[in-house]
Amino acid sequence: MNNRPFEALGIRHELVDQLHRSGIDEPTPVQKQVIPAALAGRDVLAQAQTGTGKTLAFILPILESLSDKRSSTQALILAPTRELAIQISDEMKKLVPVTGASVLAVYGGQDVERQIRQLRDAPAVIVATPGRLLDHLRRQTVHIRGIRQLVLDEADQMLHMGFLPEVQEIIEQTPTDRQTLLFSATLSDAVRRLAAAYTREAVDIRIQGKTVTLEGIEQIAYETTDRGKLPTLLQLLEEHNPYLAVVFCRTKIRAKKLTANLQEHGAQVDELHGDLTQAKREQVMKRFREAKLQVLVATDVAARGLDVEGVTHIFNYDIPGDAESYIHRIGRTGRAGQQGSAITLLTTRDAEAMQAIERAIGMSVTRRDGQGRSTADQAGLGGQSAGRRKRMSDRSSADAQKRGARTGGRRDRNKPQQAESRSSKRHGKGSGTRSKRDDRAGATSSRTSRQGGSSDAAGGRRGRRKR
Repeated sequence: MNNRPFEALGIRHELVDQLHRSGIDEPTPVQKQVIPAALAGRDVLAQAQTGTGKTLAFILPILESLSDKRSSTQALILAPTRELAIQISDEMKKLVPVTGASVLAVYGGQDVERQIRQLRDAPAVIVATPGRLLDHLRRQTVHIRGIRQLVLDEADQMLHMGFLPEVQEIIEQTPTDRQTLLFSATLSDAVRRLAAAYTREAVDIRIQGKTVTLEGIEQIAYETTDRGKLPTLLQLLEEHNPYLAVVFCRTKIRAKKLTANLQEHGAQVDELHGDLTQAKREQVMKRFREAKLQVLVATDVAARGLDVEGVTHIFNYDIPGDAESYIHRIGRTGRAGQQGSAITLLTTRDAEAMQAIERAIGMSVTRRDGQGRSTADQAGLGGQSAGRRKRMSDRSSADAQKRGARTGGRRDRNKPQQAESRSSKRHGKGSGTRSKRDDRAGATSSRTSRQGGSSDAAGGRRGRRKR
């Protein structure tokens, strides 16, 4: 019989065979500890991060416990984001054919009336986000009074995102004799209070999160400037050529802007943030999972629960606000025994935040020089690699030759510098890749170069070619 380890944990052989067909043969540490406790009917408080196999740790006991004699909803799984809810339901749908059970994902961005029709059939398992489920509860279009199992996945993130009142209101509408499984990457005081309020003599399971999440992940911090971040990222993408990469930004606006900049440089990239419609989000994730995109630019909230096989690189374009977010971000690479790279771009004002992260994870992150750190970079060189500077210079010269007849009539007395400045500007207009802000920056650099002497002028010319 295949997959004896899972059978030894109490999983029926039909499910074990289905796991084997999916390439899953050996239980992870969190599965080895959670599954027996859950099958014994115990409440569980488990500290386990994304990528540890925690989803199967609660899916398998639920599927084992479902009764085909009941026509009502038997299990409820709460997740902080729709992406995570979709991911969990997709994992369950791979296994439910063995049991004949039905699974429904309920989250915002879907047609409410369609959800209401689906909920009338009382699916055996509901995977939901707190906001949309509470909406249905208030409409009385879903009934959870008879559930036997409740799972709170990524509880710390639900609380971090402000869902505590919704979660409490939902739990109050479930039976008091239910089984509760709570999973969290970190066990903050708020998570412990939640567990104390809604679990009974829970089995406390700790998976060594730092070891599990950070093992096999090369962590590097490139010291740069705000202006040097984009050229640094472009150079790193060129040097590393990741199979799949996720780039994290602090805000939706920054994610949109970075995506546009990367697209202008020819990257296979798209964005994932809260402003996207659900249809667009699903389309983006489908393309990313199928490797039709190489780079996904995302915000933290939008990427919660993101679990895509083959992510080789994580780039922190903006440093995360705390160690928890850092661990959640980089935990999306280096999975299933594979190697991964986590690269953070640091400015001088990020020093304290990076030191706090290093203290929290118990290790030092290797520092390297990024773009914009040297004197030449500050003068406008921008730290482009020699090859990229030459390519951009060649393109600029070609454009200048095509438009050479339009170079006269400028007021600048420094003719060599004047010709090169106009060539750079015409190249930007012809290629369509420079913004008005870049043109203004180029003009400012030109004026600074004329005031600062020949050395500064040379740096300014190189900087304009880079931009």
